Amino acid sequence: MNRMPIEKYRSFQPVNLPDRQWPGRVIEKAPIWCSVDLRDGNQALIEPMDPARKRRMFEMLVRMGFKEIEVGFPSASQTDFDFVRELIEENLIPDDVTIQVLTQARDHLIERTFESIKGAKRVIVHLYNSTSTLQRRVVFGLDRQGIVDIAVEGAKLVKALIPSVPETEIIHQYSPESFTGTEMDFAVEVCEAVMDVWEPTPEKKVILNLPATVEMSTPNIYADQIEWFSRNIKNRDSVIVSLHPHNDRGTGVAAAELGFVAGADRIEGTLFGNGERTGNVDIVNIALNMFTQGVDPDLDISNIDELRETAEYCNQLPVHPRHPYAGDLVYTAFSGSHQDAIKKGMAAMKQSNSGVWEVPYLPIDPQDVGRNYEAIIRINSQSGKGGVAYILQSEYHLELPRGLQVEFTQRIQEDADNTGKEISPEHIWESFQDTYLSNKGPIEFVDHRSVPDAHASEQRVLTATLKVNGEEREITGHGNGPIAAYTNALKQEIGQEISVLNYYEHSTGSSSDATAVAYVEVETGDGRKIWGVGRHANIVKASLLAVTSAANQVNEATN
Repeated sequence: MNRMPIEKYRSFQPVNLPDRQWPGRVIEKAPIWCSVDLRDGNQALIEPMDPARKRRMFEMLVRMGFKEIEVGFPSASQTDFDFVRELIEENLIPDDVTIQVLTQARDHLIERTFESIKGAKRVIVHLYNSTSTLQRRVVFGLDRQGIVDIAVEGAKLVKALIPSVPETEIIHQYSPESFTGTEMDFAVEVCEAVMDVWEPTPEKKVILNLPATVEMSTPNIYADQIEWFSRNIKNRDSVIVSLHPHNDRGTGVAAAELGFVAGADRIEGTLFGNGERTGNVDIVNIALNMFTQGVDPDLDISNIDELRETAEYCNQLPVHPRHPYAGDLVYTAFSGSHQDAIKKGMAAMKQSNSGVWEVPYLPIDPQDVGRNYEAIIRINSQSGKGGVAYILQSEYHLELPRGLQVEFTQRIQEDADNTGKEISPEHIWESFQDTYLSNKGPIEFVDHRSVPDAHASEQRVLTATLKVNGEEREITGHGNGPIAAYTNALKQEIGQEISVLNYYEHSTGSSSDATAVAYVEVETGDGRKIWGVGRHANIVKASLLAVTSAANQVNEATN
Protein backbone atom coordinates (compact mmCIF):
# COMPACT_ATOMS: atom_id res chain seq x y z
CA MET A 1 0.00 0.00 0.00
CA ASN A 2 1.31 3.44 -0.94
CA ARG A 3 1.78 5.83 1.97
CA MET A 4 -0.27 9.04 1.73
CA PRO A 5 1.89 12.24 1.86
CA ILE A 6 0.47 13.49 5.15
CA GLU A 7 3.51 15.70 5.79
CA LYS A 8 2.11 18.18 3.22
CA TYR A 9 -0.84 19.06 5.46
CA ARG A 10 -1.42 20.68 8.83
CA SER A 11 -4.32 20.33 11.24
CA PHE A 12 -6.61 23.33 11.58
CA GLN A 13 -6.03 25.27 14.77
CA PRO A 14 -9.03 25.37 17.11
CA VAL A 15 -10.54 28.53 18.55
CA ASN A 16 -9.75 29.33 22.17
CA LEU A 17 -13.29 29.32 23.55
CA PRO A 18 -13.35 27.28 26.75
CA ASP A 19 -16.76 28.61 27.84
CA ARG A 20 -18.50 27.93 24.52
CA GLN A 21 -22.28 27.86 24.85
CA TRP A 22 -23.46 26.37 21.55
CA PRO A 23 -23.15 22.63 22.47
CA GLY A 24 -26.09 22.93 24.86
CA ARG A 25 -28.40 24.72 22.44
CA VAL A 26 -30.96 23.30 20.02
CA ILE A 27 -32.59 24.71 16.89
CA GLU A 28 -36.01 26.07 17.82
CA LYS A 29 -36.86 28.23 14.81
CA ALA A 30 -35.84 28.65 11.19
CA PRO A 31 -33.11 31.12 10.22
CA ILE A 32 -33.52 33.90 7.72
CA TRP A 33 -32.98 32.01 4.48
CA CYS A 34 -31.23 33.42 1.44
CA SER A 35 -31.06 31.36 -1.73
CA VAL A 36 -27.91 31.86 -3.78
CA ASP A 37 -28.91 29.40 -6.52
CA LEU A 38 -29.02 32.14 -9.14
CA ARG A 39 -25.55 33.44 -8.32
CA ASP A 40 -23.23 31.10 -6.44
CA GLY A 41 -24.99 28.03 -7.75
CA ASN A 42 -25.23 29.39 -11.27
CA GLN A 43 -21.54 30.31 -11.55
CA ALA A 44 -20.62 26.69 -10.74
CA LEU A 45 -22.58 25.20 -13.64
CA ILE A 46 -20.91 23.72 -16.69
CA GLU A 47 -23.44 25.69 -18.73
CA PRO A 48 -24.79 28.67 -16.73
CA MET A 49 -28.54 29.19 -16.84
CA ASP A 50 -30.06 31.03 -19.76
CA PRO A 51 -32.71 33.70 -19.01
CA ALA A 52 -35.61 31.22 -19.25
CA ARG A 53 -34.05 28.84 -16.74
CA LYS A 54 -33.10 31.72 -14.44
CA ARG A 55 -36.66 32.94 -14.45
CA ARG A 56 -38.06 29.47 -13.76
CA MET A 57 -35.67 29.04 -10.83
CA PHE A 58 -36.58 32.47 -9.43
CA GLU A 59 -40.30 31.75 -9.64
CA MET A 60 -39.86 28.43 -7.85
CA LEU A 61 -37.80 30.04 -5.07
CA VAL A 62 -40.56 32.60 -4.57
CA ARG A 63 -43.21 29.86 -4.40
CA MET A 64 -41.14 28.03 -1.81
CA GLY A 65 -41.25 31.10 0.42
CA PHE A 66 -37.75 32.55 0.15
CA LYS A 67 -37.84 36.22 1.15
CA GLU A 68 -34.22 36.92 0.19
CA ILE A 69 -32.84 35.72 -3.15
CA GLU A 70 -29.40 36.52 -4.53
CA VAL A 71 -30.23 36.97 -8.20
CA GLY A 72 -26.83 37.52 -9.70
CA PHE A 73 -23.47 39.20 -10.02
CA PRO A 74 -24.62 41.91 -12.45
CA SER A 75 -21.26 43.65 -12.75
CA ALA A 76 -19.50 40.44 -13.81
CA SER A 77 -21.90 39.19 -16.49
CA GLN A 78 -24.14 40.82 -19.05
CA THR A 79 -26.55 37.90 -18.65
CA ASP A 80 -26.80 38.56 -14.92
CA PHE A 81 -27.19 42.31 -15.50
CA ASP A 82 -29.99 41.74 -18.01
CA PHE A 83 -31.75 39.28 -15.70
CA VAL A 84 -31.76 41.76 -12.82
CA ARG A 85 -33.22 44.38 -15.16
CA GLU A 86 -35.85 41.89 -16.39
CA LEU A 87 -36.98 41.15 -12.84
CA ILE A 88 -37.30 44.86 -12.05
CA GLU A 89 -38.75 46.16 -15.32
CA GLU A 90 -41.32 43.35 -15.63
CA ASN A 91 -42.33 43.75 -11.98
CA LEU A 92 -41.58 40.11 -11.18
CA ILE A 93 -40.34 40.67 -7.63
CA PRO A 94 -43.11 40.30 -5.01
CA ASP A 95 -43.34 43.09 -2.46
CA ASP A 96 -42.26 40.80 0.36
CA VAL A 97 -39.17 39.50 -1.48
CA THR A 98 -35.81 41.25 -1.37
CA ILE A 99 -33.33 40.58 -4.15
CA GLN A 100 -29.61 40.47 -3.43
CA VAL A 101 -26.77 41.36 -5.80
CA LEU A 102 -23.09 40.61 -5.30
CA THR A 103 -20.12 42.80 -6.05
CA GLN A 104 -16.44 42.80 -5.30
CA ALA A 105 -15.05 45.83 -3.50
CA ARG A 106 -13.86 47.43 -6.76
CA ASP A 107 -15.12 50.80 -7.94
CA HIS A 108 -16.27 50.00 -11.48
CA LEU A 109 -18.01 46.81 -10.34
CA ILE A 110 -19.88 48.62 -7.58
CA GLU A 111 -20.97 51.35 -9.98
CA ARG A 112 -22.22 48.79 -12.52
CA THR A 113 -24.10 47.00 -9.74
CA PHE A 114 -26.01 50.16 -8.84
CA GLU A 115 -26.91 50.67 -12.50
CA SER A 116 -28.50 47.22 -12.52
CA ILE A 117 -30.81 47.78 -9.52
CA LYS A 118 -32.43 51.09 -10.48
CA GLY A 119 -36.16 50.95 -9.91
CA ALA A 120 -36.16 48.06 -7.47
CA LYS A 121 -38.13 48.45 -4.27
CA ARG A 122 -35.58 46.87 -1.90
CA VAL A 123 -32.14 45.38 -2.57
CA ILE A 124 -29.38 43.82 -0.50
CA VAL A 125 -26.07 45.03 -1.92
CA HIS A 126 -23.57 42.33 -1.02
CA LEU A 127 -20.00 43.65 -0.92
CA TYR A 128 -17.04 41.35 -0.43
CA ASN A 129 -13.28 41.08 -0.48
CA SER A 130 -11.02 38.24 0.58
CA THR A 131 -9.42 38.50 4.00
CA SER A 132 -7.69 35.16 4.63
CA THR A 133 -4.03 34.90 5.55
CA LEU A 134 -3.34 32.73 2.50
CA GLN A 135 -4.97 35.07 0.00
CA ARG A 136 -3.37 38.13 1.59
CA ARG A 137 0.00 36.47 1.05
CA VAL A 138 -0.24 34.71 -2.31
CA VAL A 139 -3.00 36.59 -4.17
CA PHE A 140 -2.92 40.22 -3.05
CA GLY A 141 0.49 40.67 -1.47
CA LEU A 142 -1.07 42.94 1.14
CA ASP A 143 -0.91 43.24 4.89
CA ARG A 144 -3.96 43.54 7.14
CA GLN A 145 -4.27 47.28 6.67
CA GLY A 146 -4.21 46.92 2.91
CA ILE A 147 -7.16 44.51 3.08
CA VAL A 148 -9.06 46.81 5.47
CA ASP A 149 -8.51 49.71 3.08
CA ILE A 150 -10.08 47.74 0.19
CA ALA A 151 -13.14 46.91 2.28
CA VAL A 152 -13.55 50.45 3.59
CA GLU A 153 -13.17 52.12 0.21
CA GLY A 154 -15.74 49.74 -1.25
CA ALA A 155 -18.13 50.43 1.62
CA LYS A 156 -17.73 54.20 1.14
CA LEU A 157 -18.58 53.96 -2.56
CA VAL A 158 -21.67 51.83 -1.83
CA LYS A 159 -22.84 54.48 0.61
CA ALA A 160 -22.07 57.29 -1.81
CA LEU A 161 -24.09 55.68 -4.60
CA ILE A 162 -27.27 55.23 -2.58
CA PRO A 163 -28.65 58.65 -3.71
CA SER A 164 -28.40 57.39 -7.32
CA VAL A 165 -31.27 54.95 -6.59
CA PRO A 166 -33.62 57.14 -4.53
CA GLU A 167 -36.62 54.84 -4.99
CA THR A 168 -34.73 51.81 -3.65
CA GLU A 169 -34.18 50.77 -0.04
CA ILE A 170 -30.59 49.54 0.22
CA ILE A 171 -29.66 46.92 2.79
CA HIS A 172 -25.93 46.59 3.41
CA GLN A 173 -24.17 43.24 3.44
CA TYR A 174 -20.47 42.62 3.79
CA SER A 175 -18.52 39.36 3.52
CA PRO A 176 -14.95 38.88 4.66
CA GLU A 177 -14.50 36.21 2.00
CA SER A 178 -12.60 33.12 3.16
CA PHE A 179 -13.69 33.96 6.70
CA THR A 180 -12.74 30.51 7.96
CA GLY A 181 -9.12 31.11 6.91
CA THR A 182 -9.02 34.53 8.54
CA GLU A 183 -7.75 35.25 12.05
CA MET A 184 -10.75 35.86 14.27
CA ASP A 185 -9.56 39.19 15.58
CA PHE A 186 -8.90 40.40 12.04
CA ALA A 187 -12.32 39.26 10.83
CA VAL A 188 -13.86 41.40 13.56
CA GLU A 189 -11.52 44.28 12.75
CA VAL A 190 -12.37 44.45 9.04
CA CYS A 191 -16.12 44.00 9.66
CA GLU A 192 -16.14 46.78 12.24
CA ALA A 193 -14.25 49.06 9.85
CA VAL A 194 -17.02 48.52 7.28
CA MET A 195 -19.67 49.07 9.97
CA ASP A 196 -18.05 52.41 10.83
CA VAL A 197 -18.77 53.52 7.27
CA TRP A 198 -22.32 52.17 7.02
CA GLU A 199 -23.36 53.04 10.60
CA PRO A 200 -25.98 50.33 11.18
CA THR A 201 -28.64 50.63 13.87
CA PRO A 202 -30.99 48.12 15.50
CA GLU A 203 -33.68 49.41 13.14
CA LYS A 204 -31.45 49.21 10.03
CA LYS A 205 -29.10 46.34 10.58
CA VAL A 206 -26.09 45.36 8.55
CA ILE A 207 -25.67 41.77 7.37
CA LEU A 208 -22.23 40.38 8.13
CA ASN A 209 -21.89 37.22 6.09
CA LEU A 210 -19.20 34.78 7.28
CA PRO A 211 -18.38 32.36 4.47
CA ALA A 212 -16.70 29.01 4.73
CA THR A 213 -15.59 29.78 1.19
CA VAL A 214 -13.53 26.63 1.50
CA GLU A 215 -14.55 24.28 4.27
CA MET A 216 -11.33 23.92 6.26
CA SER A 217 -12.22 22.39 9.61
CA THR A 218 -14.66 20.21 11.48
CA PRO A 219 -18.12 21.73 12.04
CA ASN A 220 -17.51 22.28 15.76
CA ILE A 221 -14.63 24.64 14.98
CA TYR A 222 -16.82 26.60 12.56
CA ALA A 223 -19.38 26.87 15.36
CA ASP A 224 -16.65 28.14 17.71
CA GLN A 225 -15.67 30.75 15.12
CA ILE A 226 -19.26 31.94 14.79
CA GLU A 227 -19.81 32.10 18.55
CA TRP A 228 -16.49 33.93 19.08
CA PHE A 229 -17.35 36.41 16.33
CA SER A 230 -20.89 36.96 17.62
CA ARG A 231 -19.60 37.65 21.12
CA ASN A 232 -16.87 40.05 20.02
CA ILE A 233 -18.39 42.09 17.21
CA LYS A 234 -19.48 45.50 18.44
CA ASN A 235 -23.10 46.66 18.35
CA ARG A 236 -24.37 43.08 18.03
CA ASP A 237 -27.96 44.32 18.13
CA SER A 238 -27.30 46.15 14.87
CA VAL A 239 -25.90 43.08 13.10
CA ILE A 240 -27.43 40.10 11.32
CA VAL A 241 -24.81 37.35 11.42
CA SER A 242 -25.09 35.28 8.27
CA LEU A 243 -23.55 31.93 7.34
CA HIS A 244 -22.41 30.86 3.89
CA PRO A 245 -20.98 27.35 4.28
CA HIS A 246 -19.47 25.32 1.47
CA ASN A 247 -19.13 21.56 1.52
CA ASP A 248 -15.49 20.78 0.74
CA ARG A 249 -15.25 18.40 3.71
CA GLY A 250 -18.74 17.01 3.18
CA THR A 251 -19.96 18.55 6.42
CA GLY A 252 -21.59 21.75 5.18
CA VAL A 253 -25.00 20.92 6.63
CA ALA A 254 -23.55 20.09 10.05
CA ALA A 255 -21.46 23.28 9.99
CA ALA A 256 -24.52 25.38 9.16
CA GLU A 257 -26.61 23.77 11.89
CA LEU A 258 -23.91 24.23 14.52
CA GLY A 259 -23.11 27.74 13.31
CA PHE A 260 -26.78 28.61 13.64
CA VAL A 261 -27.04 27.44 17.24
CA ALA A 262 -23.72 29.23 17.87
CA GLY A 263 -25.38 32.59 17.27
CA ALA A 264 -26.00 33.15 13.57
CA ASP A 265 -29.29 34.60 12.35
CA ARG A 266 -29.25 33.79 8.65
CA ILE A 267 -28.09 31.07 6.25
CA GLU A 268 -27.19 31.40 2.59
CA GLY A 269 -27.25 28.24 0.49
CA THR A 270 -28.65 26.47 -2.52
CA LEU A 271 -31.26 23.84 -3.28
CA PHE A 272 -29.76 20.36 -3.11
CA GLY A 273 -26.28 21.77 -2.50
CA ASN A 274 -25.30 22.96 -5.98
CA GLY A 275 -22.23 25.22 -6.01
CA GLU A 276 -18.52 25.48 -6.61
CA ARG A 277 -16.44 22.28 -6.16
CA THR A 278 -18.44 20.10 -3.74
CA GLY A 279 -21.17 22.69 -3.51
CA ASN A 280 -22.83 25.16 -1.20
CA VAL A 281 -24.72 24.11 1.87
CA ASP A 282 -27.96 22.36 0.99
CA ILE A 283 -30.93 24.39 2.21
CA VAL A 284 -33.46 21.63 1.50
CA ASN A 285 -31.43 19.26 3.66
CA ILE A 286 -31.18 21.70 6.58
CA ALA A 287 -34.83 22.72 6.34
CA LEU A 288 -36.08 19.13 6.40
CA ASN A 289 -33.69 18.28 9.22
CA MET A 290 -35.52 20.98 11.18
CA PHE A 291 -38.86 19.57 10.07
CA THR A 292 -37.97 16.15 11.54
CA GLN A 293 -37.48 17.88 14.90
CA GLY A 294 -40.88 19.55 14.83
CA VAL A 295 -39.48 22.95 13.79
CA ASP A 296 -41.28 24.86 11.03
CA PRO A 297 -38.65 25.47 8.31
CA ASP A 298 -40.64 28.43 6.92
CA LEU A 299 -40.22 26.98 3.42
CA ASP A 300 -42.72 24.99 1.37
CA ILE A 301 -41.10 21.66 0.52
CA SER A 302 -44.36 19.73 0.27
CA ASN A 303 -43.67 18.67 -3.33
CA ILE A 304 -40.03 17.69 -3.28
CA ASP A 305 -40.15 15.94 -6.65
CA GLU A 306 -41.26 19.15 -8.36
CA LEU A 307 -38.45 21.06 -6.66
CA ARG A 308 -35.92 18.45 -7.68
CA GLU A 309 -37.14 18.26 -11.28
CA THR A 310 -37.04 22.06 -11.62
CA ALA A 311 -33.55 22.26 -10.09
CA GLU A 312 -32.34 19.49 -12.41
CA TYR A 313 -33.80 21.31 -15.42
CA CYS A 314 -32.37 24.68 -14.44
CA ASN A 315 -28.94 23.39 -13.37
CA GLN A 316 -28.75 20.58 -15.92
CA LEU A 317 -27.28 18.48 -13.14
CA PRO A 318 -28.89 15.37 -11.61
CA VAL A 319 -29.79 15.03 -7.94
CA HIS A 320 -28.20 11.85 -6.59
CA PRO A 321 -30.65 8.97 -5.91
CA ARG A 322 -29.31 8.78 -2.33
CA HIS A 323 -29.54 12.53 -1.74
CA PRO A 324 -31.11 13.17 1.69
CA TYR A 325 -34.91 13.53 1.48
CA ALA A 326 -34.98 14.16 -2.29
CA GLY A 327 -33.26 11.17 -3.90
CA ASP A 328 -35.25 8.49 -5.70
CA LEU A 329 -34.17 5.82 -3.23
CA VAL A 330 -34.11 7.61 0.13
CA TYR A 331 -37.47 6.23 1.30
CA THR A 332 -36.75 2.78 -0.11
CA ALA A 333 -35.56 -0.32 1.73
CA PHE A 334 -34.07 -3.39 0.05
CA SER A 335 -32.71 -5.02 3.21
CA GLY A 336 -34.95 -7.71 4.66
CA SER A 337 -34.62 -6.60 8.28
CA HIS A 338 -35.30 -2.98 7.34
CA GLN A 339 -38.35 -4.00 5.34
CA ASP A 340 -39.74 -6.04 8.20
CA ALA A 341 -39.31 -3.13 10.62
CA ILE A 342 -40.92 -0.65 8.19
CA LYS A 343 -43.84 -3.01 7.57
CA LYS A 344 -44.47 -3.37 11.30
CA GLY A 345 -44.02 0.35 11.87
CA MET A 346 -46.55 1.23 9.19
CA ALA A 347 -49.01 -1.21 10.70
CA ALA A 348 -48.47 0.31 14.16
CA MET A 349 -49.06 3.81 12.77
CA LYS A 350 -52.48 2.74 11.49
CA GLN A 351 -53.44 1.64 14.99
CA SER A 352 -51.93 4.65 16.77
CA ASN A 353 -53.85 7.80 17.59
CA SER A 354 -50.84 9.81 18.75
CA GLY A 355 -50.37 11.69 15.49
CA VAL A 356 -46.60 11.43 15.94
CA TRP A 357 -44.65 9.86 13.07
CA GLU A 358 -42.73 6.82 14.33
CA VAL A 359 -41.71 4.34 11.65
CA PRO A 360 -38.30 2.63 11.76
CA TYR A 361 -35.85 3.76 9.07
CA LEU A 362 -38.15 6.55 7.83
CA PRO A 363 -37.28 9.85 9.55
CA ILE A 364 -40.24 11.60 7.91
CA ASP A 365 -43.51 10.53 6.37
CA PRO A 366 -42.80 10.50 2.61
CA GLN A 367 -46.30 11.90 2.00
CA ASP A 368 -45.28 15.11 3.80
CA VAL A 369 -42.94 15.93 0.90
CA GLY A 370 -45.28 14.71 -1.82
CA ARG A 371 -44.05 11.13 -2.11
CA ASN A 372 -46.28 8.06 -1.84
CA TYR A 373 -45.70 4.70 -0.20
CA GLU A 374 -45.37 2.70 -3.41
CA ALA A 375 -41.56 2.63 -3.47
CA ILE A 376 -40.87 2.32 0.26
CA ILE A 377 -40.05 -1.37 -0.13
CA ARG A 378 -38.39 -2.83 -3.21
CA ILE A 379 -37.24 -6.37 -3.66
CA ASN A 380 -33.84 -7.74 -4.61
CA SER A 381 -31.67 -10.62 -3.44
CA GLN A 382 -31.07 -8.85 -0.11
CA SER A 383 -34.76 -8.63 0.70
CA GLY A 384 -36.75 -10.82 3.07
CA LYS A 385 -40.25 -11.96 3.80
CA GLY A 386 -41.30 -8.62 5.26
CA GLY A 387 -40.62 -6.85 1.98
CA VAL A 388 -42.53 -9.31 -0.15
CA ALA A 389 -45.41 -9.29 2.33
CA TYR A 390 -45.48 -5.48 2.33
CA ILE A 391 -45.70 -5.36 -1.47
CA LEU A 392 -48.58 -7.83 -1.53
CA GLN A 393 -50.35 -6.02 1.29
CA SER A 394 -49.88 -2.44 0.08
CA GLU A 395 -50.33 -3.09 -3.64
CA TYR A 396 -52.72 -6.05 -3.69
CA HIS A 397 -54.36 -6.03 -0.23
CA LEU A 398 -53.27 -9.54 0.77
CA GLU A 399 -52.38 -10.14 4.41
CA LEU A 400 -50.11 -13.16 4.20
CA PRO A 401 -49.65 -15.33 7.30
CA ARG A 402 -46.04 -15.51 8.44
CA GLY A 403 -45.51 -19.10 7.27
CA LEU A 404 -46.74 -18.26 3.79
CA GLN A 405 -44.48 -15.19 3.75
CA VAL A 406 -41.49 -17.46 4.36
CA GLU A 407 -42.57 -20.03 1.75
CA PHE A 408 -43.32 -17.56 -1.04
CA THR A 409 -40.32 -15.34 -0.35
CA GLN A 410 -38.03 -18.29 -1.06
CA ARG A 411 -39.43 -18.38 -4.60
CA ILE A 412 -38.92 -14.64 -5.08
CA GLN A 413 -35.39 -14.73 -3.72
CA GLU A 414 -34.55 -17.53 -6.15
CA ASP A 415 -35.75 -15.24 -8.96
CA ALA A 416 -33.66 -12.37 -7.60
CA ASP A 417 -30.57 -14.55 -7.21
CA ASN A 418 -30.96 -15.94 -10.72
CA THR A 419 -31.40 -12.55 -12.38
CA GLY A 420 -29.23 -10.42 -10.08
CA LYS A 421 -31.77 -7.65 -10.55
CA GLU A 422 -34.51 -5.88 -8.66
CA ILE A 423 -37.83 -7.71 -8.65
CA SER A 424 -40.81 -5.52 -9.53
CA PRO A 425 -44.15 -5.58 -7.67
CA GLU A 426 -45.73 -6.75 -10.92
CA HIS A 427 -43.38 -9.74 -11.07
CA ILE A 428 -44.15 -10.60 -7.43
CA TRP A 429 -47.87 -10.49 -8.10
CA GLU A 430 -47.62 -12.58 -11.28
CA SER A 431 -45.53 -15.16 -9.44
CA PHE A 432 -48.00 -15.26 -6.54
CA GLN A 433 -50.92 -15.72 -8.91
CA ASP A 434 -49.17 -18.46 -10.86
CA THR A 435 -48.15 -20.27 -7.69
CA TYR A 436 -51.29 -20.01 -5.58
CA LEU A 437 -54.26 -18.42 -7.31
CA SER A 438 -54.39 -19.61 -10.90
CA ASN A 439 -56.55 -22.72 -10.27
CA LYS A 440 -54.86 -24.07 -13.39
CA GLY A 441 -52.87 -26.93 -11.89
CA PRO A 442 -53.49 -30.66 -12.37
CA ILE A 443 -56.52 -30.22 -10.11
CA GLU A 444 -59.01 -27.46 -10.97
CA PHE A 445 -61.86 -26.74 -8.59
CA VAL A 446 -65.17 -26.21 -10.43
CA ASP A 447 -68.00 -26.29 -7.88
CA HIS A 448 -69.32 -28.07 -4.82
CA ARG A 449 -72.42 -28.96 -2.84
CA SER A 450 -72.64 -29.87 0.82
CA VAL A 451 -75.33 -31.55 2.91
CA PRO A 452 -75.56 -32.84 6.49
CA ASP A 453 -74.38 -36.43 6.99
CA ALA A 454 -77.49 -38.57 7.57
CA HIS A 455 -75.51 -40.89 9.86
CA ALA A 456 -73.67 -38.27 11.96
CA SER A 457 -75.35 -34.97 12.76
CA GLU A 458 -72.04 -33.17 13.42
CA GLN A 459 -70.61 -34.19 10.03
CA ARG A 460 -71.02 -32.83 6.49
CA VAL A 461 -70.94 -34.66 3.20
CA LEU A 462 -69.32 -32.58 0.47
CA THR A 463 -69.35 -33.45 -3.22
CA ALA A 464 -66.97 -31.41 -5.38
CA THR A 465 -66.73 -31.16 -9.14
CA LEU A 466 -63.11 -31.02 -10.31
CA LYS A 467 -61.13 -31.15 -13.49
CA VAL A 468 -58.18 -33.44 -13.01
CA ASN A 469 -55.69 -33.15 -15.87
CA GLY A 470 -58.54 -31.70 -17.91
CA GLU A 471 -61.00 -34.48 -17.19
CA GLU A 472 -64.06 -33.55 -15.16
CA ARG A 473 -65.02 -35.76 -12.23
CA GLU A 474 -66.74 -35.69 -8.86
CA ILE A 475 -65.24 -36.55 -5.50
CA THR A 476 -66.99 -36.99 -2.16
CA GLY A 477 -65.73 -36.64 1.40
CA HIS A 478 -66.96 -36.49 4.99
CA GLY A 479 -65.84 -34.07 7.72
CA ASN A 480 -66.92 -31.69 10.47
CA GLY A 481 -67.06 -28.83 7.96
CA PRO A 482 -66.55 -28.08 4.27
CA ILE A 483 -62.78 -27.75 4.52
CA ALA A 484 -62.29 -31.02 6.39
CA ALA A 485 -64.71 -32.87 4.10
CA TYR A 486 -63.03 -31.53 0.97
CA THR A 487 -59.54 -32.31 2.30
CA ASN A 488 -60.57 -35.88 3.01
CA ALA A 489 -62.05 -36.18 -0.49
CA LEU A 490 -58.82 -34.90 -2.10
CA LYS A 491 -56.52 -37.41 -0.41
CA GLN A 492 -57.33 -40.14 -2.88
CA GLU A 493 -56.93 -37.82 -5.88
CA ILE A 494 -53.42 -36.73 -4.97
CA GLY A 495 -52.36 -40.01 -3.45
CA GLN A 496 -51.10 -38.20 -0.36
CA GLU A 497 -52.19 -38.01 3.24
CA ILE A 498 -52.82 -34.32 4.01
CA SER A 499 -54.26 -32.54 7.01
CA VAL A 500 -55.06 -28.89 7.61
CA LEU A 501 -52.75 -27.25 10.17
CA ASN A 502 -53.70 -23.56 9.90
CA TYR A 503 -56.44 -21.53 8.34
CA TYR A 504 -56.72 -17.74 7.97
CA GLU A 505 -59.15 -15.54 6.12
CA HIS A 506 -59.83 -11.86 5.47
CA SER A 507 -61.77 -9.74 3.00
CA THR A 508 -60.65 -7.07 0.56
CA GLY A 509 -62.60 -4.24 -1.00
CA SER A 510 -65.72 -2.47 0.24
CA SER A 511 -68.74 -4.22 1.70
CA SER A 512 -70.60 -4.02 -1.60
CA ASP A 513 -67.89 -5.76 -3.65
CA ALA A 514 -65.83 -7.55 -1.00
CA THR A 515 -63.67 -10.51 -1.96
CA ALA A 516 -62.81 -13.19 0.57
CA VAL A 517 -59.21 -14.43 0.73
CA ALA A 518 -58.47 -17.75 2.46
CA TYR A 519 -55.06 -19.18 3.39
CA VAL A 520 -54.63 -22.85 4.25
CA GLU A 521 -51.49 -24.57 5.53
CA VAL A 522 -51.52 -28.37 5.08
CA GLU A 523 -49.14 -31.04 6.31
CA THR A 524 -48.39 -34.14 4.25
CA GLY A 525 -47.95 -37.63 5.61
CA ASP A 526 -44.17 -37.26 5.39
CA GLY A 527 -44.18 -34.02 7.40
CA ARG A 528 -43.93 -31.38 4.67
CA LYS A 529 -45.87 -28.15 5.24
CA ILE A 530 -47.34 -26.40 2.22
CA TRP A 531 -49.62 -23.38 1.76
CA GLY A 532 -52.52 -22.72 -0.53
CA VAL A 533 -54.50 -19.54 -1.23
CA GLY A 534 -57.98 -18.97 -2.62
CA ARG A 535 -60.04 -15.88 -3.54
CA HIS A 536 -63.75 -15.71 -4.19
CA ALA A 537 -66.77 -13.59 -3.29
CA ASN A 538 -68.03 -16.60 -1.31
CA ILE A 539 -65.84 -17.47 1.69
CA VAL A 540 -66.56 -21.23 1.49
CA LYS A 541 -65.49 -21.32 -2.15
CA ALA A 542 -62.41 -19.24 -1.32
CA SER A 543 -61.53 -21.82 1.35
CA LEU A 544 -61.97 -24.78 -1.01
CA LEU A 545 -59.89 -23.01 -3.66
CA ALA A 546 -57.17 -22.55 -1.03
CA VAL A 547 -57.20 -26.29 -0.25
CA THR A 548 -57.04 -27.01 -4.01
CA SER A 549 -54.09 -24.62 -4.28
CA ALA A 550 -52.30 -26.46 -1.49
CA ALA A 551 -53.04 -29.83 -3.08
CA ASN A 552 -51.48 -28.67 -6.33
CA GLN A 553 -48.41 -27.52 -4.40
CA VAL A 554 -48.18 -30.98 -2.84
CA ASN A 555 -48.42 -32.55 -6.29
CA GLU A 556 -45.74 -30.28 -7.65
CA ALA A 557 -43.41 -30.98 -4.71
CA THR A 558 -43.98 -34.75 -5.01
CA ASN A 559 -43.35 -34.88 -8.72
